Amino acid sequence: MRPYRPSDRAALGDICVRTAHDGGDASHLYPDPELLPAIFAYPYVELEPAFAFVLDDGSGSAVGYVLGVPDTAAFAGRFRAEWLPGVADRFPAPAGPTRTPADGMTGLLYAPERMVRDELAGFPAHLHIDLLPAWQGRGYGRALMTTLLEALLRHGVPAVHLCMARANTPARAFYDRLGFRLLTVDDPGPVWYLGRPTTP
Repeated sequence: MRPYRPSDRAALGDICVRTAHDGGDASHLYPDPELLPAIFAYPYVELEPAFAFVLDDGSGSAVGYVLGVPDTAAFAGRFRAEWLPGVADRFPAPAGPTRTPADGMTGLLYAPERMVRDELAGFPAHLHIDLLPAWQGRGYGRALMTTLLEALLRHGVPAVHLCMARANTPARAFYDRLGFRLLTVDDPGPVWYLGRPTTP
């Protein structure tokens, strides 16, 4: 476990794509491999690098990560003001109905306010955690999560939430073991919102 370094950026993008389809490889769904990282990885390390940690394979290569933000509402505002203008040329706002997975994801890129929900006010931080398959089930995910929770607690953040695809049942079991509980959130998508305190 170590803090994120700018040299990890490409590896984070690869991990993001290879774990994004209900925990599996999503590369076949998105022609541009930078789309998913531009939503779920890069803005986190650019805007909140103090809460970005990676699992190093021992040779300097990242094979997993946990990315967090202490204040979701503030992050959503910075995402729109600071991050979105820099990627808008590569990923133009979708026009017309959603026809492909990429269209849907691009819509998410342009709607950072979706992250801010009244039901989650008591869980102001949020996170994303992903590990390559070969590194899962070996205790590294727990170690990454503990590292982030400790960083958030030191920052004075009382609780954290995450959003996950319901189809990713192994991930749900992992979060349950770590003490996350289901939160009631009005969302029509096939997702769950889970949360827990940052204290052990």
